[in-house]
Amino acid sequence: METQNRLWRVLLLALPILVFSVLVIWPLLSSFYYSFTNWNGFNRDYEFLGLRNFAKIWTDRLFFNAIVNTTIWMVAALVLPTLTGLFLALLLDRQVRGARIFKTVFYLPICLSAIVVGQIWIWIYQPDWGLLNTFVKLAGNPDFNYAWLARPDSALFAVIVAWSWQQTGLSMVIYLAGLTSIPSEMLEVCEIEGATAWQRIWRVVIPLLTPSTVVVVALSMINSLKGFDILYIMTGGGPFNSSDTLAMHMYNESFKKYLMGYGSAISVVLFLIALTVIGVYFRQLRKVDEIYG
Repeated sequence: METQNRLWRVLLLALPILVFSVLVIWPLLSSFYYSFTNWNGFNRDYEFLGLRNFAKIWTDRLFFNAIVNTTIWMVAALVLPTLTGLFLALLLDRQVRGARIFKTVFYLPICLSAIVVGQIWIWIYQPDWGLLNTFVKLAGNPDFNYAWLARPDSALFAVIVAWSWQQTGLSMVIYLAGLTSIPSEMLEVCEIEGATAWQRIWRVVIPLLTPSTVVVVALSMINSLKGFDILYIMTGGGPFNSSDTLAMHMYNESFKKYLMGYGSAISVVLFLIALTVIGVYFRQLRKVDEIYG
């Protein structure tokens, strides 16, 4: 009987492991291999270049431009959804009328695909009849006609706003879950002692939300590193590479210039950065568990 149960466990696990290996492990290992070649994505007769692709990275002006944009993207993706999600969680945790409806509305964007979110915000940013420019015109500037996604100085930040709008609901839900674990008696004692609402939030609530903050920050950073689809839909990395992140740069080099080997080298760098972020996350999570566990 034990042998039969063990056989069933192996058979049930075999298919998921096989699918994971084909869709994740094999492409990952292939990227590492092709990063040492000049493969163009089609021909089988490619050369082994050693570390030349990685040496080329350090002389690639667009790569460093992508590094700067990725850093801006990660910082903004860390700050905006975190602060907005915390604000909404604190607001909706006060049992305001219609709180359930508002929670659903604010969480709904995370259920949409990045393609849908991108198309919604393309419509909002449309220069002639978009919602944002129309609002500015109605507010007293009838000649306002700004092309948010076509200007190098605003394209990246416009996409960041759209991405943050989608991610805020997830941060809000995590913070709401964290707020339920804070004893109401503790807040009542603070109120009796004369602490203001701001002092209760700053000195009691936010420190006790540290485990939730660690999760929100980690998810925001990891998701921001994977941010490609919404950039591809809204700007494609343009104009003039002003919104070109590492993921976008990797795609352009691999599938537009057909430098698959060089694109694989960029993907390896991106993988190492993501691995570092995940490592820092688990280290911080261990510290939080030691303090609050």
